[in-house]
Amino acid sequence: MKRILYCFALIALFLGCKNSEKQASQNKPQKRINPHLDFKPNIVWIVAEDLSPYIPAFGDSTIVTPALSELAAEGVCYDNFFTAHPVCSPARASIITGMYANSIGASHMRTGPWFSDTVSDEVIKNYVYKPVENINYEAVPPAEVKMFTEYLRNAGYYCTNNKKEDYQFRKTMTAWDESSDNAHWRNRPGNTPFFSVFNIEVTHESRIWSKAKDSLWVDEDLEVDVPPYLPDTEIGKKDIRRMYSNILEMDHKTGQILEELKSDGLMDSTIVVWYTDHGGPLPRQKRLLYDSGLKVPMIIRFPNGEFYGLRDDRIISFIDLAPTVLSLAGIEPPNYMEGKAFLGPFMRTEEPEYAFGAADRFDELTDHMRSVRDKRFKYIKNYELDKPVYSDVAYRKQMPIMQELLRLKDQNQLTPEQALWFAYPKPEEELYDLENDPHELNNLAKNPAYQEQLKKMRQACKEWTEKIGDTGLRPEKELIESFWPNQEQPLTAAPETEFTNGVLSISCSTKGASMGYRFTSEGPWKIYKEPIQLFSGQEIEIVAHRIGYERSDTINFKP
Repeated sequence: MKRILYCFALIALFLGCKNSEKQASQNKPQKRINPHLDFKPNIVWIVAEDLSPYIPAFGDSTIVTPALSELAAEGVCYDNFFTAHPVCSPARASIITGMYANSIGASHMRTGPWFSDTVSDEVIKNYVYKPVENINYEAVPPAEVKMFTEYLRNAGYYCTNNKKEDYQFRKTMTAWDESSDNAHWRNRPGNTPFFSVFNIEVTHESRIWSKAKDSLWVDEDLEVDVPPYLPDTEIGKKDIRRMYSNILEMDHKTGQILEELKSDGLMDSTIVVWYTDHGGPLPRQKRLLYDSGLKVPMIIRFPNGEFYGLRDDRIISFIDLAPTVLSLAGIEPPNYMEGKAFLGPFMRTEEPEYAFGAADRFDELTDHMRSVRDKRFKYIKNYELDKPVYSDVAYRKQMPIMQELLRLKDQNQLTPEQALWFAYPKPEEELYDLENDPHELNNLAKNPAYQEQLKKMRQACKEWTEKIGDTGLRPEKELIESFWPNQEQPLTAAPETEFTNGVLSISCSTKGASMGYRFTSEGPWKIYKEPIQLFSGQEIEIVAHRIGYERSDTINFKP
C-alpha cells in the first residue's frame, strides 16, 4: 500500500511531464545534438540492470516512472542505443574500455570466480557457475588498453563507482578514486570535477525470483502486455508484474540520486546519463541478439536546459560511451578505442550505419552468434548450427516464467511464436524487419525479396569480425593459453625507481602497465605520470598493474 500511495502521490508530477513526453515523441529526431559547454562538466551515470525500454519515455505506459519521466522531459531520449553484448560482464568490459569484448578476449560470460569480489552476495548465492573446462582466467586486452576512468583521473576528475565492476578482469588500482558501497561525489576534495557511477541492481534478472515474496510496488492485478514469445499465463504475468515493480523501485532510487544532485546545487554543472546495461530480464531477452537483448533506453540531461525534451535517433553503441565521456570532459579519446564519441568537442564527424553485437559463452554453455543492426533491419549469423538458439542456462531456470515456458514445451503446448526459440537446428542466418516485426519472429533470410539486404548485412558482419580480429570465434581454451600460458597468470613486473636530487622517477618493464603511488596506505592510489618531489623522511608506496595480469608486489620507498 505504501508503494501504491507513493505512485499516486507523484501522479501530478507525471502529468506535468506527460505533455513534454508527448511533445518529444512528435519531434523529428535530432541528428547532431551536441552541448555547448564553456566549463568542465561533472558527469553522473545512473545504470540500471537487465532492462529493455519498458518505461513511459520510450512508449510503454504500463506504469508511471516519475523520476525518469522528469529526466526525459528535461533531457534527450536516445532511440537507437545498443549494447554490443547482451549480458553483464562482456557489456561492462566494452563500456570500461571503449572496445568490443570480442575484440579484447572478454566476450565469454564470466571467466572466473574472482568476480565475487564485486557482485552482491545475493547474486552470488544464486549463481550457478562453471568456467570452460574448469579454467579460471582474466581477459588480457592489448597493452595500450586502459580503463577509461584513468584518463579522467589524469585530467583532474574525481572518479567513483558505486559499486558494481564485473569487467571480465580485475580493476587496476588507478581506475577509481573509490569503488565501493560508499563511493560518492560528496567524498571528493573541494569542488573537484567528478565522474560518478551508480549501479542500481534491483532490476537484475535474479530479482524476478529472489524478490518473489516481497510486496509489490504495483497493483497485484496490474494489466501487463505479454510478448508473444512468452507464456500468457498467470505465472508468466506474475513475473512480468514483478519486473515492473522492480522498475518502479529503480525509478525511486534514481529519483533519490537526482535529489542529491539538486540539494547539492549541481544540476546546472552536471551531465546526467541514465541507461541500462543490456536488454530485459525475461526469457528470450538477456543473452540473445534480438532487440530484446541488445536495444536499451538512454536519457541524457544536459546543464542549462539545453535540448530539453528532444529525441536522437543516431545509432549508438556501448563502445561509444567511454570516448564520449572523455570528449565531454575535453579529453581527446585515444586512437585505439573502437568506439567513437557521439558528443563533445571530439564528436565523430560521420554517423555509423550499423550497431554490431556478439554472443559467445554464457556460464556453462558455449555458442557463437554475431549481429548487425541498422535503423530498420537486423542480421544474425549463427556459427554453431547443431544447437538451438535457446541455451539451457541453469541460472535462468530459477525464474518461474522460464520454468513455465519449459513446462509448456515438455507438454507440446508452445505457441508457434514461443516454439521458435527452441527450433532445431537453428538457421545459419536470420534477417528481420524491425519496423514490421519488432519481436523478430519472421525470419526473412530466405525470402527472395530481401536478398540484397541480406547480402549487404552479411558482408558487413564479415568485415566487422575480420577488422576487430574477433577473439570470441577462437576456441576458448586456445584463447586462454594466449593470455595465460600454461594457465598461469602473468605477473606485472615490480616498479623500478630512480632517485636524484630529491626527485623520484618510476618505471615498469611490463608493457602497458599502469603505475600508482600513495603516501599513506589508507588513501586512493594516485596515477604516476611524472617524477615526484620527495622530502627527507617521506615514505611512498608504489605498485604496477596491467589489465589481466597479476598486480605487482607493492614496494616502499623512503629517501
